[in-house]
Amino acid sequence: MKETIFLMIKGFVMGIANIIPGVSGGTLALTLGIYEKFIGAISHFFSKLKENIKFLIPVFIGMGLSILTMSSVIDSSFKHFPIPTTLFFMGLVIGGIPLLLRKVKNTKEVKKKSSYIIMALTFLMVIFLAIAPFIFTDLKEADFSHLGAGGYVVLLLVGTIAAATMIIPGVSGSLVLMLLGYYFPVVSTIKELAHFKNIGSNFLILSVFGVGILIGIVLIAKLIEYLLKKYEAKTYFGVLGFIFASVVAIPISVYNEVHTIEFSVLQIIIGLVLLGIGMLVGYKLGDE
Repeated sequence: MKETIFLMIKGFVMGIANIIPGVSGGTLALTLGIYEKFIGAISHFFSKLKENIKFLIPVFIGMGLSILTMSSVIDSSFKHFPIPTTLFFMGLVIGGIPLLLRKVKNTKEVKKKSSYIIMALTFLMVIFLAIAPFIFTDLKEADFSHLGAGGYVVLLLVGTIAAATMIIPGVSGSLVLMLLGYYFPVVSTIKELAHFKNIGSNFLILSVFGVGILIGIVLIAKLIEYLLKKYEAKTYFGVLGFIFASVVAIPISVYNEVHTIEFSVLQIIIGLVLLGIGMLVGYKLGDE
């Protein structure tokens, strides 16, 4: 029972991560210590069906609950308390870094330049994604009001792409959705459904998007499992690049979201306290 509750909590945190531009659900799955098992359970779902269901159901329940209940809360928190909220989520990511460092510190790859080149490339990739909205300022948002058959096919493909980025550590699915022009329409649809508005059309839109997410999760899970099996240490060096970049990308993405941030001594003090709490929570949950 205790394990199930912790899995639901971790799923809840992962779900929140996928709402926030600049934060990856895969990042927090790693820092919370369930990434490899999560990937394996999806990639080999039917081979150990009972065990995988027992693991995945609490995680997905937690994710679903957080997305339905926290979309408005997170949106409001970033708008009214951007500094404390940002620092808390940065703390969650930072708190899990020691867990990742333990995975590579005793490997032969620590002494190889190629490992650090991989880490630098993944770091730069995430930073580029974070600053992309400032470069491509004329992005158009998708319109869900009159979706035809072609629109639903595109929505399915967007869901597949978003899912792939959601579980790649450090690559924010929310940020990619924003670049594609689907972030705000999807979040708005989730909010409406949570308030029981336009139930039929919103449920259909999110169902098609959800199927795309499932397809993307399965495909990328198999790819990452292969990389971890064949090139485990190098893959983790790449992941570290993603994670370190996430710490930088979160405040950049938040600034892009809220546009203006007012600094105050009280917000900074509260933010630093929440940074510490986030680090402690991330570290403790990663060890559970």
